[in-house]
Amino acid sequence: MPHQSRTEATFTPPVPEAKRWIEGVIFPPGRPLLNVSQAAPVDPPPPALRKAMAEAIERPETHLYGPVLGLPALRAALAKDWSAHYGAEVSPERVAITAGCNQAFAATLAALCGEGDEVLLPTPWYFNHKMWLDMQGVVTLPLPTDDALLPDADTARALITPRTRAIVLVSPNNPGGVEYPAETLGALYDLARAHGLRLIVDETYKDFDSRSGPPHDLLSREGHETTLIQLYSFSKAYRLTGHRVGALLADPALLSEIEKFQDTVAICPPQLGQIAALWGLENLSQWVAQERDEILDRGRAIAEQMPKLEAKGWRLKGLGAYFAYLEHPFAEPSDVLGPRMVRDAGVLALPGTMFVPASDPAGARHFRLAFANIDRAGIAELFDRLAALDWPLAGPDAPA
Repeated sequence: MPHQSRTEATFTPPVPEAKRWIEGVIFPPGRPLLNVSQAAPVDPPPPALRKAMAEAIERPETHLYGPVLGLPALRAALAKDWSAHYGAEVSPERVAITAGCNQAFAATLAALCGEGDEVLLPTPWYFNHKMWLDMQGVVTLPLPTDDALLPDADTARALITPRTRAIVLVSPNNPGGVEYPAETLGALYDLARAHGLRLIVDETYKDFDSRSGPPHDLLSREGHETTLIQLYSFSKAYRLTGHRVGALLADPALLSEIEKFQDTVAICPPQLGQIAALWGLENLSQWVAQERDEILDRGRAIAEQMPKLEAKGWRLKGLGAYFAYLEHPFAEPSDVLGPRMVRDAGVLALPGTMFVPASDPAGARHFRLAFANIDRAGIAELFDRLAALDWPLAGPDAPA
């Protein structure tokens, strides 16, 4: 068998792959491309934050290595913010800052898993999570979700083996948009604790959760110190995607292991991004609330537009944070239709095949729409274009 490196054995990143579909395609001036493929804000940070960052550039310490686990002031500020948000005491010693939330995930899994260990990922999953597990030699156990895209503790229980180390959840979910109910999170927490597993909850999109108050009580539960790991990103709330600032909350013993990964891979998180994140935490709560209101309004706009697609056989499966997850009515699979959608409708969206195992037929029936960079008018235009597609429809025997 020919030799393969870990990266060679891992699939191509979906977003760059999808962006290649637009190469050579000409979009008329009156009908520009509607890009709903990526959940990353393209607008810059607000002017006040950019001013604070410009001032920080002039400080010598901004350009030096910092602490491996992040600036103490940022760790303390985030601990205070989390304590207030979740109504539970969080100490700075349990917080680490990383070069983005993807690195928080990578560092956590490197600290938890060895070769051949197993991790449960609900499907549809966030593809970068699957890619990292593949590159680590960790076995992914796909955890099927129900028709509302929610995982079930009883289903998860049947998948656990002696090699299982963690259950990974994303809420609000990427790609499904679903906000996991507190009961769902609680049941999976109880399962993880009963089996000595870690429950990893990626809350990258928590700032855009439609619910008021804490979305769960996991930080108040018995044993949470050695069961629960929370991940977070500053990229979405403060538009700092290019500055790579994420965070994780875990017990200090695990952070000591994560420190080894961080020191080897990045040495420290980017200083300017950390300074910006700290300034944002201390000064931009009202601005973030307004951003949340805008994103929630876009979600309402999608729900309002759905009758156009429902009349054509589409179905909305999940909606929240930056995402809508739709089941399409067409005969061909979504990975075939994705490039055609660019040419026929001027829409770039990711097919569901990018979020499930190759053996899962559900991927062929779905698309993810990311609406971080499309306003109400754009959403109306998007749905008009999708409703106008006249591709052959699936027959009665097509996969549900």
